[in-house]
Amino acid sequence: MQLLQKPYLPWALSIIVAGLAVFVWGDSLAWRFSDLSIYQVFPLLGLLAFSIMWSHYMAGFMHKTFLKNVTYGRYYLWTSYAVLVAILLHPGLLAYQRYRDGFGLPPSSETSYVMPGLGWIVVLGMTSLLVFLAFELHRWFDKKSWWQVVPRLGDAAMVAIFYHGLRLGTQTHITWFRTIWIIYGVTLILVLLYSYALRIRKHSWNV
Repeated sequence: MQLLQKPYLPWALSIIVAGLAVFVWGDSLAWRFSDLSIYQVFPLLGLLAFSIMWSHYMAGFMHKTFLKNVTYGRYYLWTSYAVLVAILLHPGLLAYQRYRDGFGLPPSSETSYVMPGLGWIVVLGMTSLLVFLAFELHRWFDKKSWWQVVPRLGDAAMVAIFYHGLRLGTQTHITWFRTIWIIYGVTLILVLLYSYALRIRKHSWNV
């Protein structure tokens, strides 16, 4: 029972998915890190950011179902810091390196990094980043009536980032990890559907 009284399961899930991200990244490089470039490092940050954010959604599902009496305070605090650093550095490092290589500034410097026809998926990722950063303004605006739109946009951004990683990620094209990535996407959508169903039911009861 002690296991269900503290956020051990959310912590364990976040550590496991972060570990999987590091493992598939390292394995894709044959564990050779002596000559790492920014082009090789920045994908790891994207994998970590999405994986830990996905674990947040799963932790929220746990809280609504069988971990209702657990306080998640420190878990969300520290893992949110990790996500913030990763989502800033993932595109930031790429933009920096592309600028150094003479490709100018975003978005064109980053859209030109991918194959023709896939630039819009890069822009999709950039747009999602802005949504995630907007969520950080909750300290000042979460009491405003319009704020309820921001978390919904965050949900859409999560689905967009899943697709962004699925199409553009180097590691997500490795068979075994692609399967895991798809599992992330399916479970994310199921949890979102469950969450919105609860919200609709609660609203119908209050009418």
